[in-house]
Amino acid sequence: MTVPAQTRQRRLRIPLAAVLAFAGASLPVHAATIATVASPGKVLNVEIDLSKEGRISYRVQRNGKPVITDSLLGLRLRDGAQLFPWFQLQGQQTSTVDDTWEQPWGESRTVRNHYNELRTQFAETGRDQRRMDIVFRVFDDGVGFRYEFPKQPKQQELAIQGEFTEFTLADPASAKAWWIPAGEWNRYEQIYRTTPLDNVGIAHTPITIKLGDGTHVAFHEAALVDYSGMWLQRIDSGKFRAVLSPTSTGAVLKQAPFHTPWRTIQIAADAGKLYESSNLILNLNEPNKLGDVSWFKPAKYVGVWWGMHLDTQSWGVGPKHGATTEYTTRMIDFAAEHGFRGVLVEGWNTGWDKDWFANGWVFDFLKPTPDFDLEKLAAYARSKGVHLIGHHETACAVSHYERQMKDAFALYERLGIDVIKTGYVCDAGQIERQEKKNGPVIREWHDSQWNSNHHLRVVTEAAKRHIAINAHEPIKDTGLRRTYPNWISREGARGMEYNAWGEPPNPPEHEAMLVFTRMLSGPMDFTPGVLSLVGKNGMPIQTTIAKQLALYVVLYSPVQMAADLPENYEKHMDAFQFIKDVPADWEITRVPNGEVGDYATIVRKDRNSADWYLGSVTDENPRTLKVRLDFLEPGRAYEAQIYRDAKDSSYQGEKRFRFEKETRQVTAKDTLTLRLAPGGGQAIRFVAPR
Repeated sequence: MTVPAQTRQRRLRIPLAAVLAFAGASLPVHAATIATVASPGKVLNVEIDLSKEGRISYRVQRNGKPVITDSLLGLRLRDGAQLFPWFQLQGQQTSTVDDTWEQPWGESRTVRNHYNELRTQFAETGRDQRRMDIVFRVFDDGVGFRYEFPKQPKQQELAIQGEFTEFTLADPASAKAWWIPAGEWNRYEQIYRTTPLDNVGIAHTPITIKLGDGTHVAFHEAALVDYSGMWLQRIDSGKFRAVLSPTSTGAVLKQAPFHTPWRTIQIAADAGKLYESSNLILNLNEPNKLGDVSWFKPAKYVGVWWGMHLDTQSWGVGPKHGATTEYTTRMIDFAAEHGFRGVLVEGWNTGWDKDWFANGWVFDFLKPTPDFDLEKLAAYARSKGVHLIGHHETACAVSHYERQMKDAFALYERLGIDVIKTGYVCDAGQIERQEKKNGPVIREWHDSQWNSNHHLRVVTEAAKRHIAINAHEPIKDTGLRRTYPNWISREGARGMEYNAWGEPPNPPEHEAMLVFTRMLSGPMDFTPGVLSLVGKNGMPIQTTIAKQLALYVVLYSPVQMAADLPENYEKHMDAFQFIKDVPADWEITRVPNGEVGDYATIVRKDRNSADWYLGSVTDENPRTLKVRLDFLEPGRAYEAQIYRDAKDSSYQGEKRFRFEKETRQVTAKDTLTLRLAPGGGQAIRFVAPR
């Protein structure tokens, strides 16, 4: 949950000059290839070079054609030292891994983890004699690499102030990029930009690029643990360099032995294959550390939430207070009647009444407001087969939250509340860290080393109580849900709430953009399903009803909200049926077609039945798309329940409400024609014979 711009009190002073100011590095002319490794299917090939000056660089080819050309590797330390020149190769080893693991929940039940690994050991020739391994894992659809530091001959602590890590595209001339700038006050919650590659400045990851020959490339990172997040700065045509998110200590502090997060390059022939390649991020994370997490149930939920963004309800106590016993009881009844497992309640605890955005230290995560009977409501929800979803908004007073966190989790565990939405509403760079009570408050960025560790403290402590975490205003997703499967979802982009505020609302291309950018990193709690199609003061949302339904398939999360008010669903019961039917956990995911920011069609098979679901969305342009149904089981006739835009639908005006519902029989031999209105979509449930 994010606060509209007019309520923000604090402003960010961005120290980018300090962040980016370090000596430039250029690739030496004379370098020799010292190691090479190919992907299992020989699709990708990586070469490691070492210059006479001891500088390390790498290259990546796809099917023999350069994709990443000479790109430097190395780190910059706070004391002026550079883990960059004067290295000698000490040894190298290769290995192969080919296994399959099962997700406890996810876009697909099983994930194949198939790569060839190259490990190269280097040692400095200077007085410090530091040792550094560089490890590449090469998949058929991408590459991950990281720096590993064994126990050092001398000093064990390293203060990493920056990286020389480069990503240099071999053919940048006609490349197009989809990106959001890093270092801005509103974190990741920005409208994606579509620009020539040379117009990129400093970007958050994932950043997605389409080369002149149609090859799609995405840069990101995996397993961000005890390290600052990586931004990418374009330093030359086609050349990007890693920049570390600022931290209060001025450097990432590490003690050998340790390793950095993986730097990742996804490479695919088209946008659809790029989305399907995002299992690479999961595979570069460690396996599940929590054991059995069957206590988490993927599900849909409703909530005391949308009314706050419409300004018809309030977080604080008063005549418009949303989190009352009476209103929450009505929401529980609505959830039970229509088969929703969860009811989110925001504004239930004390601390919201004053300027909480400027002072999160007033929140009490154990004390309900006088008009909210937490004990009674939790018991009533259980009696109805419904679970309350907890809400912990910190307003970035993070140390204050950590002091109450264990007791708050214990309270929720006792009440049967097994999912918590956390929040970190503040401008970027304003996370509040206080090591000792009454001590100085230190500012951190949302993706700093300290806040990276904070999120893992929350997730691991919650796991002890069988509680899952859905973080808003979070650090970005880097696949840690594999290691900690109770980290189920997060925000980390512009969600539905921006359509309530209209400052401006999300454009029609937004969701088709998210699929191939933000969604490459992992699940997003976008909170779709607003069938009223209006925001605050009746302001139109740039979408159609059919598109709102399609988003439940297109934008993945194991917790999916039906965000609208109950009275609005009661006006649109025909469309609401799809929201009731669509699951939140999947067996298989495929992408029949898509182009970044233009359109996306995704099909997913329900993990708990033989049914399939299709979602397709477009930008402001109408589309006619063909989809072969060869994903269906051969020899079976399915009932296709089709929810589509009417012939005269559009995201503009009253036409956005017009949609059609049709039922027909289909088989795996059929091809469907999807007609999408401007700003529209289509949703289909394929019901298998029972």
